Amino acid sequence: MSRIHGRNGMVYLSLAGGANGGTAQPLAFVADWTVNFTVAKVDVTALGDTNLVWVAGLPDASGDFTGFYDTATAQTYSAAVDGQPRAFYLYPSLLGTQGANPGQYIFGTILPDFSIAGGVSSAVTMKSTWNAASTVARYPATGIAGS
Repeated sequence: MSRIHGRNGMVYLSLAGGANGGTAQPLAFVADWTVNFTVAKVDVTALGDTNLVWVAGLPDASGDFTGFYDTATAQTYSAAVDGQPRAFYLYPSLLGTQGANPGQYIFGTILPDFSIAGGVSSAVTMKSTWNAASTVARYPATGIAGS
């Protein structure tokens, strides 16, 4: 077990969408990210139960990444306006416990949205909120690759 710092993370997103979307490329200037794995829950409480009772439905994955607006690429903008899913990889750290081994990563196909913001006293920033367009999973599911 080890703790890691977020400064060595990296988000990859394919430039084009669809079945032939190509290889995911690093997304420049990302500063923060989140990934949420949740399970839909259905209330099955019946008369006479002493508390609410729930059953699990389908799992879901969503998240976002934020950073500084990059004038050299339209990766997240293109994805938001064409509605095509994109290949996605998120490495919490490219430096794993075994030196250069990147260790764990999260991957799948996502549908990203896009927004930018700026102001008189701030840098122009971007935010991409995304939802799963396929199974989004962690590799390896347990432990660290290569350890």
